[in-house]
Order: sequence, then C-alpha cells, then structure tokens
Amino acid sequence: MSRPMGGTPTKGRVWGSLHHAWRVSFMFVAWHLAHAVVWVKNRIHVLRWFGSDGREVAVRLWTIAWLTFVWVLLWGTLSWANILGGMLAAVLILVLLPLPRVPVEGRIHPGTVLLLLLYLVRDFFVSSAEVAWLAVRPGRAPLSAVLRARVAIKSDMVLTLAVDYINLVPGTMVVEIDHRRRLLYVHLIDVSSEKKVRDFHKQMATVERLFVRAFERDSEWHPSPYHGLDDEFHRPLPVAPTRRTPAQTRGEDRT
Repeated sequence: MSRPMGGTPTKGRVWGSLHHAWRVSFMFVAWHLAHAVVWVKNRIHVLRWFGSDGREVAVRLWTIAWLTFVWVLLWGTLSWANILGGMLAAVLILVLLPLPRVPVEGRIHPGTVLLLLLYLVRDFFVSSAEVAWLAVRPGRAPLSAVLRARVAIKSDMVLTLAVDYINLVPGTMVVEIDHRRRLLYVHLIDVSSEKKVRDFHKQMATVERLFVRAFERDSEWHPSPYHGLDDEFHRPLPVAPTRRTPAQTRGEDRT
C-alpha cells in the first residue's frame, strides 16, 4: 500500500516545528522570568516587608486576605477580577498606609481559643442577667468601684484581646492600663459584698489563665524583634546630674 503524497511526512514536519518552537519559547520565558525574580529579590525585599519570621508573615497574609474579602463584599460579586483587584488594593493599603507592626509572639491553640469563646458566651449571658436585675430591682443603686488586677500576659496584642474580653462582659469596663506593670484598672458595677470582689478576682485569674494557654505558653513564647518597642514612651526620663561649682565643693570638704 502506498501512502498518499503530502500526508504524514508533512504533518510530522509541522508537528516537529511546533514542538521545537514551544520548547524554545518555554526556555526563553523561563530564562527571563528567572532574571526578573533575581532582579526583584535584589532590589525589593519582599520577605522583609512581610515580616521577620513565619508568624508575622502569617499575620500579614491574613491582613491581605481580610482586606480582599472586604473588597469583594463591597463589590457584591465573587469573580476573579474582584479577587485580584482586592488583593492589589490590600497590598497598596499596606504599603502606602502602613500601620505600626504588632509583635507576634507565641502560638495559637484552637482548642483553648474555643474554650475561651465558650467562657465569653457564658460570662456574657450571666453578667447580662445580673446587670438587668440590678437595673429593675427595688432599692438603692449598687455600690460601684474601680478595682485593680494584675495579669501575667507578656504580649501587647494578647493583652489587648484580654481587655476586649473584659469590656465585652456587661458590668466590667477597663478604664486604665498600666503598660509596664501589666495592671488593669477595671470599673465594676457591683461591689456591694466581699463575695463580689472575690468573684471579680477569680474571673480575672480565669481570663489570664485562658489567654496564656491559648496564645503564649512559656514553652512556645519568644519575644519578637518589635517587643518592647513602645517602652521608651513609658519609661521615666533620666535625671541629669547637676554640676557643682568649686565653691560648693570646697564647702563640702570643710564640713
């Protein structure tokens, strides 16, 4: 059997030419892409912008994801264009309007975080019922006071979360924070008995224990390079030594 003229040999030559062109194009693109990656790496410190360790990178990526989610919600349509536009807008916001870096120290334990949320829901409903009863019960208004509580929380971010927890529970409100000594001054709506004061300190101890177990256990916590960056604002100014005149020095020697 004879093959038709201009059949398979022509097709084979065309296929070989296309395959060769595809390989050349792939090598050309890969070569220039590698050059572009090296150029970007040498001139734009992307990893340094994301953070100094994996935990700060995770926080940065979470911020980009959250801003992208908000962008998609504002447009109201889930599409690749909105997702890519949201990512671009998030990166521009973080680059052009940078916020102070938050030290990320410790590790998140989801099980303890879930337990913490359950405690928050319980305290919220119990305290809401107590505050509602104080509002409608007959008699005199309850005695209120500002109590002080110390919390052994090392990270500023976790301390902020703990303060938010306390403020979300009705009947308690943090009015002042001693940053250096980790003291919280909390306004308590009812301190009419010693039991109320003991319950408050017991609640603060529970909040402290849960937040430490959830975010900064001693075996996993390590200080961030940005830890204590604001301590200069809370440290008292050093007193400059006074210069003594020769007359004052001679007077002290005589005495």
